[in-house]
Amino acid sequence: MRAGSGKSFLPRGGTVSPIKLDRVSAEWIYPPNVSPQTIILYLHGGGWTLGWTNNGRRMLAYICQAAQCRALAVNYRLAPEHPFPAALSDCFSAYCWLLSNGISPQKIVIAGDSAGGNLALSTLLALRDAGEPMPAAAICISAITDLECTGESFNTKKDPSLTTSFIKTMIHHYIGGQNPRLPLVSPHYGNLGGFPPLLIQVGEDEILLSDAERLANNARTAGVEVKLAIWPKMWHVWHTFVPILPEAKQAVDEIGAFIQEHLENGRIHNEHS
Repeated sequence: MRAGSGKSFLPRGGTVSPIKLDRVSAEWIYPPNVSPQTIILYLHGGGWTLGWTNNGRRMLAYICQAAQCRALAVNYRLAPEHPFPAALSDCFSAYCWLLSNGISPQKIVIAGDSAGGNLALSTLLALRDAGEPMPAAAICISAITDLECTGESFNTKKDPSLTTSFIKTMIHHYIGGQNPRLPLVSPHYGNLGGFPPLLIQVGEDEILLSDAERLANNARTAGVEVKLAIWPKMWHVWHTFVPILPEAKQAVDEIGAFIQEHLENGRIHNEHS
């Protein structure tokens, strides 16, 4: 993954700054001329095992530019050396670190792609159940939500960038002997009540299409505000091809607009509460 990700061509003026959040490794992604008070807490993909690479870093930098805010990317511990719940614990700790450093939850958006989308949902479940304040919104890009792999699209779609055998191998590394129906492992089996507004993006050709569709249905049933965007002819996390692929730039711009809308709504709510 590292060899294939090449150089990190960030948008002009963008910077990266590593940081240690107590015991959790992370890094700040800064586009130029943005407010330091609005933050994307970003949880990367890679099957819980492959780590943070320049492809993801570049994609996130463009999301930051579109959203006009900075991001904190969490280098959570990786399986199989650190199986569930290590990654979830690190993501939970990173959010609480932001709160303890004076960042309002209404100025935070949690986002993630693929396995990171899974962790974003699991982090929201853990935060809600712990009585912690929820962020302003959440974003799932090509998220895997059902680690039992029961979605219809697992068997009907031919995703050019992701295979069912790869997913099942990564799941084995991540959950070990845990029950795949645990909500903190598979948010598909959890109650999503109390979640913030949710943007779900998925490609029409993804084997994870069913996971996204069922996530949207489950969230709506629980009373959550949901926007489901199914992108025609797109594959798993096509966003990494920004800025070359027009559909990648359009998807990133959609994320940016969603973040700006909900962070602005949060600001107004806080001013009148």
